[in-house]
Amino acid sequence: MDQHGGFSLPRKVTEKQPMPISNLLLQVLILSMAIATFVGFITRKMRLPYTVGLVLVGLVIGLVNRVEDVALPQRFVELVQFLLSNITPEFILGLLVTPLIFEAAFHLNWENLKRDLVFILALAVPGVILTTLLVGSILYSSTFLISPIFSFPYALLFGAMIAATDPVAVIALFRALGVPKRLQVLMEGESLFNDGTAIVVFALVSNIVLQSTKSGEYQALQLVLISISDFIRIAGGGLIIGLLLGWLVSQLIATIDDRLLETTLTTVLAFGSFLIAEEFHVSGVLAVVAAGLVNGNIGPKGMSPTTHILVTNFWEYAAFISNSIIFLLIGLEIDLTALATKWNAIFLAIIAVLIARGVVIYGLTWIGRDVNMKWRHILFWGGLRGAISLILALSLPLDLSMRGDLQLMVFGVVLFTILVQGISTPTITRLLKLSERSELQEEYERRHARAVAARAAYEHLQKMHRKGLFSEHTWKKISYVLKEHAEKLAEAVPEVMEVEPNIETEELIAARREALGAQRSVLNSLLIDGVISEEVYDQLVRSIDVQFARQPDEWAEYIRSSAKPRSITQLISAIVQIQDVENAIAGLTDAGFTVTRMSSSGGFLKRKNVILIIGCGAGQEKIIINLLRHICKKRVEYISSPLESYPIHMPITTAITVGGATIFTIKVERYEEI
Repeated sequence: MDQHGGFSLPRKVTEKQPMPISNLLLQVLILSMAIATFVGFITRKMRLPYTVGLVLVGLVIGLVNRVEDVALPQRFVELVQFLLSNITPEFILGLLVTPLIFEAAFHLNWENLKRDLVFILALAVPGVILTTLLVGSILYSSTFLISPIFSFPYALLFGAMIAATDPVAVIALFRALGVPKRLQVLMEGESLFNDGTAIVVFALVSNIVLQSTKSGEYQALQLVLISISDFIRIAGGGLIIGLLLGWLVSQLIATIDDRLLETTLTTVLAFGSFLIAEEFHVSGVLAVVAAGLVNGNIGPKGMSPTTHILVTNFWEYAAFISNSIIFLLIGLEIDLTALATKWNAIFLAIIAVLIARGVVIYGLTWIGRDVNMKWRHILFWGGLRGAISLILALSLPLDLSMRGDLQLMVFGVVLFTILVQGISTPTITRLLKLSERSELQEEYERRHARAVAARAAYEHLQKMHRKGLFSEHTWKKISYVLKEHAEKLAEAVPEVMEVEPNIETEELIAARREALGAQRSVLNSLLIDGVISEEVYDQLVRSIDVQFARQPDEWAEYIRSSAKPRSITQLISAIVQIQDVENAIAGLTDAGFTVTRMSSSGGFLKRKNVILIIGCGAGQEKIIINLLRHICKKRVEYISSPLESYPIHMPITTAITVGGATIFTIKVERYEEI
């Protein structure tokens, strides 16, 4: 650490004309993204959390950079030096942590959260305070093992720095492993709320430490009582600001139909809520949590499906970039040789953290409903420490006497939880058999994989035969066997689907998503190539949005019913304007309805329109009406109408609002397709 509170490396750099800061920032960003991409590719192949890989790469780079005999490219050394000396804790918290917190809160469904909200808040508020006290007490009572000896305020300060959990390294693998959704919500919810709580507790404890060194223990006790009211004010104020701003932006989004503007509004909300809360000296992190929760649960109701997809993808990407830089920084900052000199203090700190985590999880889970022992084990071992602990350690006051020792202990605990707990948690999850995948699901995957592999082998040899690498004689002998084998394996796949319909539903939903995505991709290409105009593009995308907006399970049921004889009990006659007919037919057909088109004309506009005859079953009128309501838009038409009272009967132009669809329902006794 340098005298300004930034990072520093002991490596010397040859003096020369300094590069512009803008160029260095750009190069640092590109370098970080390149490393993140490479690490992500490798860890995906190795089935490891990519954040663990980033920490390992950072450790290697930092270790090599500290070895004087190793010559690294000078420009690379300059970039690392710039990154470590200019990235301040305030920068990390405001610019890098905010996207992580907002993205997680935005995607956290309130219906899933409220079931265990009391338990999550118990872990995030009393749990953080209890962790701070327990870790501090264990360290203070074991000071004979640590040199130099910790006083209780300093031990308490370490407990506050290490209290917040950061399970981002294992959450992604939880989703891949099929861990119950409720368990994921418990871990994410706790992490969201305890980040803000830990930062508030740290600020209050650090103030107590500084004041107690000046005023004595009696004054420190008074400061504890004052800190309780400060905690309520800071935490409550941040939540109130976040709730208000989240609701306000959600209402504003509902009045806008522009995907770029709506995405921008969510960006302003995320960073604006943090800055405004900090301006009022309350918790900016808790403001971001509250704003993300409100906007993520109310905002999408006013968004089109296209906008919702764009916003979701944008924040996932922003979180990926932030995660990449933060965990790379963790690896770069940690000096393994310095950690080795404090191994006894770090070891004791790890034991204290694990004991405190165990007491909190196994002691408070009685508050939660139906939290079984297996889940408690995962909540205990999956409570990793990460970005928040690192930031708090770096923001320690420069005049703190034991600043360096506290930082090394925090870095050691963070490194242990990421590398040991982070890597082993997926294995423990498998051993505890927490995956929701049934035996039928695994059997389906085996049969499906064998069928795909057999088909790929047949097509590969067929391609080699066409290139002349196999003779016709050999191909005729082997092709029959391979093709028959592939067909038999393919026929075995539907047998599992018949026993377990949910497997078929998942595959139908995946196929639907791919089909709609392919259509959008083609439309984007046509727009870029100038084949279609922006207006036509918006019209066609709107019809695809209607399909995205439908419930996937409902769509899968339509596909199943379309394979069976149709049960048509009524015909709906819908009169639509000529501009909407293609979108209407496409939307209704994709929804599984039979549609017959008949041209007509008439009305006061004397314009052509189209009558669509739609066959449907009982109770499906509302579905058709909702589809047509989204597809058939109102528009303004102008007609000429002479005024009889005007002497020369000069025609005037009148604006008339037309559009939508006129619907009539006809009951039928019998329906046949010919």
